[in-house]
Amino acid sequence: MTGTAQTDGASPITIAMAQYSQLPIGKPFGSFANTVRSIASERDAEGRKPQLVVFPEMHLFGTPDMDGAQHRAAERAAATDLHDDFARRLGGLARELGIWLIPGTVCEKNPSGHVFNTMPVFAPDGSLAATYRKICPWRPYEQYTPGTSFTTVDIPGVGRLGLTICYDAWFPEISRQVAWMGADIIINLVRTTTPDRRQELVLARANAIVNQAFVLSLNAPAPEGFGESILVSPEGTPIVQIHGNEPDLAIATVDLAQARRVRDRGTLGINRMWHQFGSDDATIPLPLYQGRIDPSTWSPAPR
Repeated sequence: MTGTAQTDGASPITIAMAQYSQLPIGKPFGSFANTVRSIASERDAEGRKPQLVVFPEMHLFGTPDMDGAQHRAAERAAATDLHDDFARRLGGLARELGIWLIPGTVCEKNPSGHVFNTMPVFAPDGSLAATYRKICPWRPYEQYTPGTSFTTVDIPGVGRLGLTICYDAWFPEISRQVAWMGADIIINLVRTTTPDRRQELVLARANAIVNQAFVLSLNAPAPEGFGESILVSPEGTPIVQIHGNEPDLAIATVDLAQARRVRDRGTLGINRMWHQFGSDDATIPLPLYQGRIDPSTWSPAPR
């Protein structure tokens, strides 16, 4: 399955969205590596190979046929500090193929014993370019420690990624924050097993529209997820969608600079939300956050 967003001169990026089945903890790494190698050899409709390969939430941390306690114990036992052999292998795979690699999310441990649901991003030189810890675990089921910071990462000459995970998409503040930090595309990795995936597709389009950013919402297939992955333009138009809950691969080439153009000219040439406030407007209290909207800092991060 392929799709292409119209470009007008900026450097495009070809993204492979792997709606692939979760792998059990302990599965030989070579199996995953061979899958990534196969994806990296695919091409879009214009013959372009993927530059960014993305997998769903907890793709490498499957715990089939386990109850909640067993599940958590298995994840803790396999958790990575992102400086171990597991992380080095992921970085080595990105370097071997010369791609940006998001291998789903992983269980990340820290010295204090906390375990996070973390999205790592590996650069084509094999380095760990960024990590993001899920701020909104789906409680009470998910027992991960919530993250407390926001993450963007630049792909030189292409654009800026903003990172979110699954339930984060239900909290508009999170998508708004990474858009304000200059994200051209919001990557939302998902493992939704429930019928509210239908609502998440609405949220993907809504978050794209209100933040004037691409949104990539990549879910796992059955039985680990409900499928229905989607990539949405900054004006809310689906670019490519995987219909159904079967394993599938979608490849799309997009010009991330389109997000900046939409912010400048407005959605459909009409709505310019990032230009709503003037620097001399009065501040607006936000009691919910014990904070405020300060018009002098409303505009997104300069690029």
